[in-house]
Amino acid sequence: MSSDEYDSSDSRHYKVKLKKDKKDKDKKDKDKDKDKKDKDKDKKDKDKKDKDKKDKKDKKEGEYKSGEHKDKEGAHKFHGEHGAGLHGQQFQHQPPVQQNYGQFSSPPIVPPSFDPHHVAVPTFSTASYEAAPNRDAPAPPPSGYRVPLTTTAAFPDPQQAGQPPCYDADGVSPIFIGSALLGNSVHPCKIGPHLSPFASLPYGGVEHGHHGRFDLLPFVPQTMEFVHTSYGRIPPGRRPIEGGYEENGGKLYHAIGQVNGVRVPGKTGEHLGACNVGFGGQEIVITENYEILCWR
Repeated sequence: MSSDEYDSSDSRHYKVKLKKDKKDKDKKDKDKDKDKKDKDKDKKDKDKKDKDKKDKKDKKEGEYKSGEHKDKEGAHKFHGEHGAGLHGQQFQHQPPVQQNYGQFSSPPIVPPSFDPHHVAVPTFSTASYEAAPNRDAPAPPPSGYRVPLTTTAAFPDPQQAGQPPCYDADGVSPIFIGSALLGNSVHPCKIGPHLSPFASLPYGGVEHGHHGRFDLLPFVPQTMEFVHTSYGRIPPGRRPIEGGYEENGGKLYHAIGQVNGVRVPGKTGEHLGACNVGFGGQEIVITENYEILCWR
């Protein structure tokens, strides 16, 4: 082979090698660009997901703090099918009366007959319960008959509120039981005409003063009673009165726990395993020897 032919062959090999190296480099650069785009896309998706999560959290906290809780579909179901006041109907509150709630002496309240096909704003009677219960009558709704209220409305008079099942630490200020709308959930709460706002509930480790919609459940000792229990148990053979539900659907019931000798309304549930009450600005968890509200 002549030197010219050798040089020509060597040149061809060199050019092939350069072409191959360039092709490999282009492929490597292309793969690198693809990896970068994939990483950018993953980061963008993660940022969007984090932003959506933060926006949802901020919106929920804003609704709670402002008290502007919208009437969610679940709240409609609880307060409609369970016999509470409807959001779509206006409740005519009685004018405020000057009366000493500490000297509560109104006669027992008889709930109206229950028509499952027509749920209206509850009405109340001052007639006494002298006759034995009618065993053939329909069972009362799971949550009882309630007085729909709001933060800005006047507190109902004793005839509507019924007999207070508890008194505050001063021994004279009446405390009632009720349920408060909280975002996508409904929570049992305590209610008092001397409180500001009227309703408060245990949530997230603290006692929250509730602004917005809440319903008062008149306590009727002829048809209701508090039964001792522990660890979230429902007493055998008893039907607890429903007070609300968690966002995940877990049922909540009205309960009373003792704090320093004071009976404080709160919430209980089988998933809680305890009675949670709001007192002194805190959420206090009581696991043993508390009371759950049941139908007689």
